[in-house]
Amino acid sequence: MSDDASSIARNAALTLLARREHSWHELLEKLKERHPDLDEHGVLRPVLDQLAADDLQSDARFVEAYVRYRSTRGDGPLKIVAGLQPRKINSDLLKQALYEHGPDWVAQCQQALAKKFRIDGKQGAAELPRIQRFLMQRGFTIEQIRAALKLNRKD
Repeated sequence: MSDDASSIARNAALTLLARREHSWHELLEKLKERHPDLDEHGVLRPVLDQLAADDLQSDARFVEAYVRYRSTRGDGPLKIVAGLQPRKINSDLLKQALYEHGPDWVAQCQQALAKKFRIDGKQGAAELPRIQRFLMQRGFTIEQIRAALKLNRKD
């Protein structure tokens, strides 16, 4: 039964991974949900550990793909981190993907700003809080927002 259970778990995991990258924890949760009869510690975890060892599942690849996708949608680093928290990603991997290998967040903030608002440097004091709130909801830090607004004033 163990070999059959392992092959069922492996095939199910590979089917999920063929669609998109998944974090190790996310894959475990989906397999537990879809195959509640399979033993988590005796079957699922060893199968997932083997997939990771064979480099078929990689948290690093998952985080890079997730950051790339969400940043191209205009999301900032804080919103991306919030989306990754339930997936239990290693904080070092997260820092690397966001800040060492990630996009230029000030430039991303500027793009989100330009897409939503017509910025000409003549915004009134009443409009700035609205702009800042919008960018904060997109997940940008106050430092990134200030830098983006400052750069736009020079244009």
